[in-house]
Amino acid sequence: EVQLVESGGGLVQPGGSLRLSCAASGFMFSRFFMHWVRQAPGKGLEWVSTIDPFSDTADYADSVKGRFTISRDNAKNTLYLQMTSLKTEDTAVYYCAIYRSGSSRGQGTQVTVSS
Repeated sequence: EVQLVESGGGLVQPGGSLRLSCAASGFMFSRFFMHWVRQAPGKGLEWVSTIDPFSDTADYADSVKGRFTISRDNAKNTLYLQMTSLKTEDTAVYYCAIYRSGSSRGQGTQVTVSS
């Protein structure tokens, strides 16, 4: 059974940083592209970032480019998202997902950016 468990969310002030983690199990993590998506209050799922299986390439939504960094540790079956210079508009539930559409995602972790 595929399991994705996100953690690391919380309340942070604008300009602050957070590091999200996603523990994966039940599938060959090291063979899959992995993605972060998010859902802001009252909005649909938004793709945030993608990383290839070997960490050679990463892609980012324009809204987070230069502020967020995706990474992975295949030995630990874990995906990360380092978020810096956070803005109020980054407030959302963040999910790791096997598919860019957000299909096969975890339960999410809440990130709230507020002063």
